[in-house]
Amino acid sequence: MVNLLHTIPPAETIRPGAIGVTRLAWTALAINIVVILWGAVVRATGSGAGCGSHWPLCNGEVIPPSPSIGTLIEFSHRLSSGATLLVTAALVWSVWKVFPRGHRARLGAALCAVTMIVESLLGAGLVLLRLVAENQSIARGWWVGAHLVNTLLLLGAFTMTAVWVSGTGVPAMPRSPGHALRLAAVGAALLCVIVTGSSGAITALGDTLFPPETLAIGLAQKDDPEAHPFVRLRLWHPTFAIATTIALAVSGPALATASASRRASRLASVVTLLCLAQLGVGVLNVLLLAPVAMQLVHLAIADLIWISAVWMTLEAMAGFAHPVPETEEPETGQTLLQEEPALSRSR
Repeated sequence: MVNLLHTIPPAETIRPGAIGVTRLAWTALAINIVVILWGAVVRATGSGAGCGSHWPLCNGEVIPPSPSIGTLIEFSHRLSSGATLLVTAALVWSVWKVFPRGHRARLGAALCAVTMIVESLLGAGLVLLRLVAENQSIARGWWVGAHLVNTLLLLGAFTMTAVWVSGTGVPAMPRSPGHALRLAAVGAALLCVIVTGSSGAITALGDTLFPPETLAIGLAQKDDPEAHPFVRLRLWHPTFAIATTIALAVSGPALATASASRRASRLASVVTLLCLAQLGVGVLNVLLLAPVAMQLVHLAIADLIWISAVWMTLEAMAGFAHPVPETEEPETGQTLLQEEPALSRSR
């Protein structure tokens, strides 16, 4: 018997302009996903040097004359990144205007601004340091890995902002040590997602720089001790992916159950399904020798896994801020949820 009033956290008063900010926040998140995918096209097609080593200019020009296909791909990515920067500025301004000082949405918006600036600087560094096109240096691998880490942090920041302006409650730490352990397990799983994503970005770079002619050759390359480190990651990336899937599939539902948040439970299921789909797409990516289209699908699902996992965690932590009261039944000693007299059924 459940007191329905205790299962739903108290809703915040809808602030003037909040609906518009909510739409803007979710739109900004969607735009970022598109820009990230287009960035993968730049890398997969070897178009990173399309504007030469110039930044923010393209081949020394504001608008490149007679551009090649590679230049068009790189230049369009820069334009879309610039547009995203403007959308981010609009989001930060809107959140600051609508939500008062100390509101969690302001923290999310500030993180959006910081990660967006870092993302721009990392992208500029790739160009200025010539870590693009056919560059096979280990430094490029580290830079690409760091770029992916910041990309996930950026998506996490936009997810936090969108979820919080939508009305999800204040996150809180669980009071129970057991529940705190479940939250820590999800935190560890999120770190696994970051590690897996970084290894995937470097593996994809290896597939671009050292494309195998056949599946047999590709599988043999990963076991070759003299193969480039980017190629040998073909062995470790699937291992990380399987471990991450198990971690999320176990810790996510456990945390959602502990928080008694229905939305967190649904999101935990979504995360698990996405992880399973991702494993299947990963297998196809290997069998088909990593075509650009499959790489984009693989990356898109990875982004959705991260966004859903962050959202699930925020919903679960909001549930801990409004725990469902429990009481002990004297006859059986079973733990029951408190019931509202008007909503309870007679025994």
